[in-house]
Amino acid sequence: MADNDIIGRIDELVAEEHELRSRAPGKGLGDAGRLRLREIEGQLDQCWDLLRRRRASAEFGEAARPERPRPVDEVESYLQ
Repeated sequence: MADNDIIGRIDELVAEEHELRSRAPGKGLGDAGRLRLREIEGQLDQCWDLLRRRRASAEFGEAARPERPRPVDEVESYLQ
């Protein structure tokens, strides 16, 4: 997976997140909407983590660039 593919996936997830959040004002989201929003947030965390690790690897000249995202429970516990 190329960096541009990861960025494209991030864009898709952000668009879906915005669409879900636009439905929420006033009446809120149903159970399925809240679950999907949570999944999107986790996937976004994974994509951003993978992209950052790949960029750091390239910056420091490491031959092997990370190809797989870390588990959601790992990347969601990072402090910003």
